[in-house]
Amino acid sequence: MSITGFSSPWWFLLLLVVGAVVAGYVLAMRARRRRTMRFANLELLERVAPRGQGWSKHVPAALLIVSLLLLTFALAGPTAEQKVPRNRATVMLVVDVSLSMEATDVEPTRLKAAQEAARSFAQGLTPGVNLGLISFAGTATVLVAPTTERQGVVRAIDNLKLAQSTATGEGIFAAIQSIDSFSAVVGGADGPPPARIVLMTDGKQTVPQDEYAPRGAFTAAGIAKQKQIPVSTISFGTSHGTVEIEGKQVPVEVDDASMREIARLSGGDFYKAASAEELKRVYESLGEQIGYETKNVDASKPWVVLGTIVLIGAAGSSLFLGQRLP
Repeated sequence: MSITGFSSPWWFLLLLVVGAVVAGYVLAMRARRRRTMRFANLELLERVAPRGQGWSKHVPAALLIVSLLLLTFALAGPTAEQKVPRNRATVMLVVDVSLSMEATDVEPTRLKAAQEAARSFAQGLTPGVNLGLISFAGTATVLVAPTTERQGVVRAIDNLKLAQSTATGEGIFAAIQSIDSFSAVVGGADGPPPARIVLMTDGKQTVPQDEYAPRGAFTAAGIAKQKQIPVSTISFGTSHGTVEIEGKQVPVEVDDASMREIARLSGGDFYKAASAEELKRVYESLGEQIGYETKNVDASKPWVVLGTIVLIGAAGSSLFLGQRLP
């Protein structure tokens, strides 16, 4: 266990008391030795004094001192970092359903691989996370508002349908609006829960073409930054994907640069996934980050248990060796 700090370090002042006990014990042993040496008949002393103890007679006292040290350490409130499930958070999963998602460079298609990975992501999130779902192509649609009920999200993921165009900015704006609406309802005295947008897309924004336009992706990312809603972007697909449009094979190369910029502008993270397995790993990593947080938790129990065991050992050894309690 890695100790990161103490919640009540002033309890370490008890170490002065423990030190005084040690000093008292040493002085008591010396005084006892002086009183014993007053016997004039050393031969008689050897016959009446207990034999065979030696250093073992100090075992009960040593165990008592160790138990006091352990219990003092426990009282000081040691803390340790531990991953605990979040009990309040909001996540909007924003999925691209433009026609480019029909490409088969990721088997069986980009969309089906994305659906499977998103389904696992939704089912694996910790219960305290409110998850919502948005799909976007030429426009964005809020399919599921943030909720801790996962079945509705999973059903919506299974029913995703392809459409024309890619309005990435609209997807981000819709997610921001959903988060704001949800936060206004559940904020409470502690304020709104921390929120994040997970954006999964495979291509460049086409509506509008300028990503810095008022409804563009970069503009939306900047607003997300202002609202402290980081956007984790997943660029999904390969550089050699194609789809058939009106009998022609049209290349649909992923746009890593734009996804990386959206993540940077919003204060989020960028991920690259060129296969179904890579996408699953990305979602697993995001699920771990979103669903859990690292907190300093109380770590005193092991020290209390160990101190108590050693104290019992001190009492038992004293009864066994000296027929008395220390």
